[in-house]
Amino acid sequence: MRTMMSGKIHRATVTEANLDYEGSITLDPDLMEAAGILPYEQVAVVDVTNGARLETYAIRGMRGSGEVCVNGAAAHLIHRGDTVIIIAYQQLTEAEAQTIAPKKVFVDGFNRIKNVEPGDGFSHNPREAVLAH
Repeated sequence: MRTMMSGKIHRATVTEANLDYEGSITLDPDLMEAAGILPYEQVAVVDVTNGARLETYAIRGMRGSGEVCVNGAAAHLIHRGDTVIIIAYQQLTEAEAQTIAPKKVFVDGFNRIKNVEPGDGFSHNPREAVLAH
């Protein structure tokens, strides 16, 4: 079995950090569904702003709200206004892993979906494109 990315929400803005909540990350269901993330599914949260990285589970917030709320102890590491990447993984057989096309959800500054793309396994880093020429 291989652990492969199944979906991600790329560069979302944290709308709230709630230290007193029991734990998890609350997400707008529109974002969860677009990335294929289920309630209570384990996710990695990578903070682009400060480099923090943690694992938690996703729960539904209010649909259409753009909500990305870090709850519990994670609120010490990730703060309101931070830019994060939320990644879900799945266990696949070798054959399944060769054909995966994870869902990549790109959002604007208000966490509204701009577009959803299937992963193709290649880097699309603009800096790499410039260096290649």
